[in-house]
Amino acid sequence: MAETARNALAHTAADKEAIQHLKAAISEGKHWYVALLEAIGLWGSAEEVHDGRCYRYLIGGEAFDWLALAERLCQEIDGLVPEGEKLDLLFAATPPIELSPGEFRDLIGEVKYRAYLNYLYGVVVEEALVSVVEEEVMKENGHLTLVLGQRIEQEAYRRIYEAEMPDLLAMFRSQRGYANGDSISLTEKKEFTYWLFKYRVEHSEKARVASDTRKALVWLQRQWSSSTKMKPVQTTGMRLLLGCNAGS
Repeated sequence: MAETARNALAHTAADKEAIQHLKAAISEGKHWYVALLEAIGLWGSAEEVHDGRCYRYLIGGEAFDWLALAERLCQEIDGLVPEGEKLDLLFAATPPIELSPGEFRDLIGEVKYRAYLNYLYGVVVEEALVSVVEEEVMKENGHLTLVLGQRIEQEAYRRIYEAEMPDLLAMFRSQRGYANGDSISLTEKKEFTYWLFKYRVEHSEKARVASDTRKALVWLQRQWSSSTKMKPVQTTGMRLLLGCNAGS
């Protein structure tokens, strides 16, 4: 208990240091996005309750949701940064300046960077995989798409995970000690998605895992390329997922 309390205090101190650094760096003229990433590197808590809202930055204890932390830190500098740039970052994952993956890694730190890669592949790509298989199901059913509705998602889960989605969700909640219910929060949905990623890796053949992952990456590339908000080389995450050198 004493060790837990010491760790909690250490994390709280790190969080305060991160916020202080963020504000000071911006006031001294550093670009707010660079200052934000430095603050993320200093941050200590994996989750917190702030202004009545629960923030979970480390999904499944392994995957770092850096944009959730960015949103939290941006509350501390409201009015100090261009509103349009902030909204583009938080809602379109579009940073105001381009950084190489190596620069991004150096700013947030090696440990958080590796956890960030876990999030990219375990949440972003996994969500993309479900979307692309749903598209396949819709194409197969043609004009019946509107009639089938939720059954399209259910069929996508069966094809990917060879199990029913409600059964998978119940299994996930049982393992996590979460209560069953009809609704699911955004945070729990991210946790469930990361759990599905690990479930798929564990229960599928390696060749199937690789094939499905490539399929999701191709779909993501197509979505990003067609988006009017995307620049030719847009985000650190995009460059990583499309196979660019993480050390560049």
